[in-house]
Amino acid sequence: MPTLLEALEEKYGLEPDEKEEHEKEEEAVLVSIFVPKLPPRQSTPQLLVLNDCNIDRAGEPEDLKKKCRIVKELDLAQNKLNNWNEVFVILSHMPRVEFVNLSLNHLTGPIQEPPVTKMDNLRNLVLNNTKLGWCSVETLLRLLPALEELHLSLNEYTHVLIDTIDPTAAEGATASSPTATAPSEVPAATSHTKQKEDADDDGKEQQPTTAANEPPPYQTAPHDGVRKLHLTGNYISEWAEICRIGRVFPQLEALVLADCPLRNFYFYYTFLLCRSLKPSDVDEKENAEESHKYFRNLKLLNLSNAKIDSWEDIDRLAEFPSLCNVRLQYWPLWARTDSTTEHERRQLLIARLPNISILNGGDTIGAVEREDSERAFIRHYLDKPDAERPRRTVSDLKSRLERIFDVPAARMRLYYVDQDLRDLGLEEMKYPHKVLYSYNIRSGDEIIIERKVVKS
Repeated sequence: MPTLLEALEEKYGLEPDEKEEHEKEEEAVLVSIFVPKLPPRQSTPQLLVLNDCNIDRAGEPEDLKKKCRIVKELDLAQNKLNNWNEVFVILSHMPRVEFVNLSLNHLTGPIQEPPVTKMDNLRNLVLNNTKLGWCSVETLLRLLPALEELHLSLNEYTHVLIDTIDPTAAEGATASSPTATAPSEVPAATSHTKQKEDADDDGKEQQPTTAANEPPPYQTAPHDGVRKLHLTGNYISEWAEICRIGRVFPQLEALVLADCPLRNFYFYYTFLLCRSLKPSDVDEKENAEESHKYFRNLKLLNLSNAKIDSWEDIDRLAEFPSLCNVRLQYWPLWARTDSTTEHERRQLLIARLPNISILNGGDTIGAVEREDSERAFIRHYLDKPDAERPRRTVSDLKSRLERIFDVPAARMRLYYVDQDLRDLGLEEMKYPHKVLYSYNIRSGDEIIIERKVVKS
């Protein structure tokens, strides 16, 4: 199998000295035919694409250094690389590289950190279908301080075995069983160092198959550089596993979880595994906060082909403070709502997600479409029994009206006017946690907004 250097020379032509020797041999031939052809490149391009070339190693270091010093983007997908040492040799001779694609190489790890490898410019790393272990992910994060986008799709992950270091928990760590502690409370004795030694002894990292035999997550410091993460096509089904991702990447802005069998946005999994509690024992408010508090900066979330089957989970998406772009296609939930058209489903989604400006890759949601969706939402639930109505409260309504009328929710007073009881006057909607359906609002009723006057 060729080295990277040999594949490079084969694709981009002969070396100048080799070309000159070849021409001398041609001069000795009595009869020759001239065939015009492009001269060989004198240097490697900044975008170097050598995918599917059977490359299994780097090649002569000095020649590699001379040829690849200006490379900024490197595509080595679908080759035969299986040793991270060879990868580091390649990257060490490309000091300007910003993008690297190593997909479909068998790079499971573990990774032995190179003595000297400066990769301060590498911002985008693609490791799809490499079966890379979480131990190796943890090591790479420490080696790549400038990393902004990471692709870990199709790696057959069932759990996210990486989490942040909790200094408070580390100080008070005990010798208790790892399964008796929450992910952020893993004792120091079971952290990255010991697990990495075990992985090194075995030659590869074992992936868990059930929650019962899941090892504690590898502990690492948060990586503040990563803004985009792709986990498409993995087997992660619990949102608590994704919350670990949020702790490791606190500045995450885009998260792609397409084709992952996520079942809901509850945080119950962690409690069930670590504290032996039933879902009913967990405080609902605490659950809701845990579900989204690690994603303060998340703007884009792709959940296409998830296994979510509840409108309540749609409402939980509205709790993500910065989320404005979502993909929610091909869910079991839509099969249950086949009595509605695709347009009607879009309206119900827009009404339930007040902060979303882009839905399923469509155009930006305008003010007219949002108002139409809100009206359609009210009409849809007018004749529904209370059990099927969403749990909207007066405080939710104030937050939505704030964006329309530019009146701060804290200074807003609402009054409800029943069209059939207008003579009885106004009813102030002064209880923030009272659900709206309890007012029996119908088309033709009115809600009056009054701005509170602040006394000086």
